Amino acid sequence: MSYGSLAGFWLPRQASTTAGSVDFVFNAVTWIGITFFVLITAMLAVFLWKYRARPGHAAQPSPDHNQRLEVTWTVIPVLIVVWIFWEGFEGFLDLATPPKNAYEVQVLGQKWKWLFTYPNGVVDENLHVPPGEPVRLVMTSQDVIHSLYVPEFRIKRDAVPGRYEKQWFQAPEAGEHQIFCAEYCGTSHSAMLAKVIVHRSRPEFERWLADAGNFIDKLPPEKLWEGGEKLYNQRGCKQCHSIDGTSGIGPTFKGIWGHAQPLRGGGSATVDENYVRESIVDPQAKIVAGYEPVMPTFQGRLKDKEITALIEYLKKLD
Repeated sequence: MSYGSLAGFWLPRQASTTAGSVDFVFNAVTWIGITFFVLITAMLAVFLWKYRARPGHAAQPSPDHNQRLEVTWTVIPVLIVVWIFWEGFEGFLDLATPPKNAYEVQVLGQKWKWLFTYPNGVVDENLHVPPGEPVRLVMTSQDVIHSLYVPEFRIKRDAVPGRYEKQWFQAPEAGEHQIFCAEYCGTSHSAMLAKVIVHRSRPEFERWLADAGNFIDKLPPEKLWEGGEKLYNQRGCKQCHSIDGTSGIGPTFKGIWGHAQPLRGGGSATVDENYVRESIVDPQAKIVAGYEPVMPTFQGRLKDKEITALIEYLKKLD
């Protein structure tokens, strides 16, 4: 029985090539701790019984120390700790050093969603990868510290604003795996979920990538709003702007099309195509009264046709 086969009782199933080394150290530390706990507890019970106070038995003198015993119970734990450190350090170096030929995906954490950007510019809220290939994640955060955690891969690393962090994995088999945020990041922290989708083959992954990059182009003009709805749910709009009239971090989208919005500092602006585009690429230009200037710019992150789809979606809501 391999050490990795113990996963499933203590840990989730192993789904990456590095999960086995992580589980090996975890199980080793766990069983070493259990062994010494049982040994020490058993010896304690034996000594309590053997050396208990009894009538007619006088206390016996004991030696000051036993050098051979003291050396033994010092050397053995030191050797165990050194071995644990070495095994853990080797695993850490492996996890911290992505292969040079790894497929790179940019990861952005934001309240409260993960966004994954592929080399061809496709952005998706789930992480799609080919099977059997190393994948390098280059991560950052748009607002606060998040932490991308995939239990079945045994990987977890913080996404920090203003810097880039890297981690990698290789999933040998097709399947879906849950992504969590492991760093408390606000009110919807527990809902910051995504999935790793490992495709069945490289050609299947390539087909998905091509389709995902052209989904708006495939929509007829009368259905363009559907692309806007997908972008609303996918690109973080949903986290701040409701469509049911509920006030959130940003103003609701319900019923605003064609209506004047009061602005901070006075004046108003009518919600039309130009206003929406300006609010996306330069959100600090006209801030609705009662809200803070916290929206980041999407200039360069949304294409013109994607902005047009979002505009059509706002019209549809009205």
